[in-house]
Amino acid sequence: MSLFRTATKLSRLIRPVHQHQGLTSLLSPRRFATETQQPSQDTTSDSFLRTPATGLVYGKLFGTTKHTMKTDVLNLLQGCNLSTDDVKVCYDHYYETMSMSIQFPSQSAYNAGIRSISRKGRFRLETAGRSQWETLKPYDGKAILLQGIPRNALMEDVQRFLSGCQYDASSMQMFFRQAFPNTIRMALVHFPSQALAMHAFITKNQGFCLNSQILVRILH
Repeated sequence: MSLFRTATKLSRLIRPVHQHQGLTSLLSPRRFATETQQPSQDTTSDSFLRTPATGLVYGKLFGTTKHTMKTDVLNLLQGCNLSTDDVKVCYDHYYETMSMSIQFPSQSAYNAGIRSISRKGRFRLETAGRSQWETLKPYDGKAILLQGIPRNALMEDVQRFLSGCQYDASSMQMFFRQAFPNTIRMALVHFPSQALAMHAFITKNQGFCLNSQILVRILH
């Protein structure tokens, strides 16, 4: 009989322990760790939807002229971390400068360019697409445009005009452009380097081809 009473007392002592263990499991640190994981999931979702602060941004600079150089654009946009490779000249059908296409290294650099332009007044910077940048052919100062070529001039006459210049003869293109009152004839010639193109400009500008004075321009 005493053994039975002893077993009954032990069972009464053990039962509350199990109840406290269940309560303890609900309040265990493992439960709190699970609950604190939820905010980190929201943070990951937000970062996925957030637009990155870095990445190439493209723009077009208006207000430039045919005398505007790439280095002029770099001086205008100081602090934007640009090089001459980040600037391309946009020419029209007559090879007149329309604008400058610019590749900025980041959105913050583009914003800095906007602030710099706003202080100058005569220029305007607008956003542009990447496809406009990629399809634009750069001349990089290695090509010249000959304007005022006589209508009856042959390819040999233009080559004779460029005598003493080192250029890519296979690249020479001759074409007409409508103008008032008469059409004008031009030629586009590529050179291996900027120095050779500049040499042609210095030595041949306002020279004569079949008694017609030729205007030489360097394309950038």
